[in-house]
Amino acid sequence: MNRRAYLKGILAVGTLSITSFSVFKWVDLNKSVAPGKLWEKRAIIAELAELIIPETDTPGAKAAGVDHYIIDVMISCNPVRQQHKFFSGLQDLEKYALDNFEKDFLKCNTNEKRQILQHFADHAEYSNRILNKINNKLFGQSFFSKLKNLTVEGYCLSRLGVTEGLAYDYIPGKFEACIPLQPNQKSWATK
Repeated sequence: MNRRAYLKGILAVGTLSITSFSVFKWVDLNKSVAPGKLWEKRAIIAELAELIIPETDTPGAKAAGVDHYIIDVMISCNPVRQQHKFFSGLQDLEKYALDNFEKDFLKCNTNEKRQILQHFADHAEYSNRILNKINNKLFGQSFFSKLKNLTVEGYCLSRLGVTEGLAYDYIPGKFEACIPLQPNQKSWATK
């Protein structure tokens, strides 16, 4: 066999393997997640949301029902790629807890849960903003970024979050465009 035919064969095999891997990854990213699978992870999502907005003198994310909001928005309002990325992130989180603490995430203590969440927060985005924009456009937001955004959004839209966590005036007396915050005042629920 001559050298050219051999090199063409190696090039063809390399191209075929790269192409098949790319097609496999593309199909894997675009397969839909069954809504029941996300509902099965509700307890984990509730714990993660509570770590992001814990209960203090105001109700936390778990009391505000943010876990229901996150699952509903993921199922109803996000593309398949983002759903898959979020669900994969939940699976990675469970695997990370098992690998590093040798127990399920829900059985970890609060300090261990914070360490796990901090690991995912540290690895959520690239240091380059342009790479983040490209990644978000092609593959969707990272698991932690999406979780954090939906947690804050769900809390600020919940009844408990608006009435007890934020300053909410149900019947405002008059419209004032700019009102300075007083010392120790909560952020306004409406802007």
